[in-house]
Amino acid sequence: MTYQFAIFDFDGTLADTAAGFMAACNSAARRYGFRELSTAEFQSLRTMGNREIIAHLGVPVWKLPQIATFMRRAMAAEAASVRLFPGVAELLARLKAAGIGIAIVSSNAEEGIRAALGEAAAAVDLFECGAALFGKAQHFKKAIRYSGLDPARFLAIGDEARDIEAARKAGIAAGAVAWGYADPDFLQKLGPDRFFTRMEEIAPAFGVN
Repeated sequence: MTYQFAIFDFDGTLADTAAGFMAACNSAARRYGFRELSTAEFQSLRTMGNREIIAHLGVPVWKLPQIATFMRRAMAAEAASVRLFPGVAELLARLKAAGIGIAIVSSNAEEGIRAALGEAAAAVDLFECGAALFGKAQHFKKAIRYSGLDPARFLAIGDEARDIEAARKAGIAAGAVAWGYADPDFLQKLGPDRFFTRMEEIAPAFGVN
């Protein structure tokens, strides 16, 4: 299958935001009364699914929307310091030049993502931002409607279990990367359709060499 539309997650997939995410998570913990994490504990969460992480931290489910909004604002405030992973700008440019559609679906705010991408933002056809923690599938479906393409032509690429789950709910192929938040062995056990160990492996999945 040659894919014609790429849907990218942002945090941990296109940008190295682990330190900012941990800081925002601990700030939210102090505000909303759940467990703060040490660096070692944060690393240990990489082998858990998102629902397991929520339970482990003792986060009340009814507070999730408030916490998500708080963390989105906290991370947006640090957007200027966010760094893309090496090769991201080149990847987006190559896909765009080859006529591959590109969307970014993220829980983060569009303004912050655009700031982090800089000139590379021009390659993105669609920004679907502010997604709920387990609400990405609906945004994936919006991208399908936007493109008018067969869902079989889509590949959603992320770094967490919820990205794979969302792709399956939306009826599109799921791709996972080895360099993000979740442990790569854990992600591979979830059976994504494509697994990428290097940024350079992504373009060929779309027939771009």
